[in-house]
Amino acid sequence: MSKYSFEFKKEVVLAYLNGEGGYAYLKNKYDISAKSLVEKWIHNYQTFGDKGLMCSRQQEKYSFEKKLSVVELYLSSEISYQDLALQEGITNPSIIANWVNRFRAAGPDALRSRKKGRKKSLNTFDGNTQNKSVEESSVDTSAEHVKQLEDELLKLRIENAFLKELRRLRLEDEAKMRERRSSSTASEENSD
Repeated sequence: MSKYSFEFKKEVVLAYLNGEGGYAYLKNKYDISAKSLVEKWIHNYQTFGDKGLMCSRQQEKYSFEKKLSVVELYLSSEISYQDLALQEGITNPSIIANWVNRFRAAGPDALRSRKKGRKKSLNTFDGNTQNKSVEESSVDTSAEHVKQLEDELLKLRIENAFLKELRRLRLEDEAKMRERRSSSTASEENSD
């Protein structure tokens, strides 16, 4: 069960919308553990309505493609998890943070959903079945290899875009630092 009920969250959001105070004021008034919760509730309510404040008992399932596109969007832009979640219709921004961390650690494959439970084993041992499985596995391996290469290519493209953006930002910072040094040197010469 969640710590805060739907009714409580709605009361806090309506208090904010009625102009009773800001995030920090409402956090203290209603004894909420973090100001960011108040902010999250308000953004969710403004975007999704009542649904944004409800605790979902069902876990939302996202496709591999959706996860990958959200991660790519986050890595290629300067958008916050909160804003991206609202833009993509995801009520919990920490899900995106989880996807990004998994992607950075293990690549696109980490975003694929995995079947839970024990793998099924084959109990048949006749010669024909074994030959068929060997032939099928060589075809599967080829297709699987192509898929791995495509995933690796995608990962490298994202990494390349990320590094280009990082380089651009560093060059901007260096230019600003040179400009500050030259202006501070000029001001020191004028003061002498």
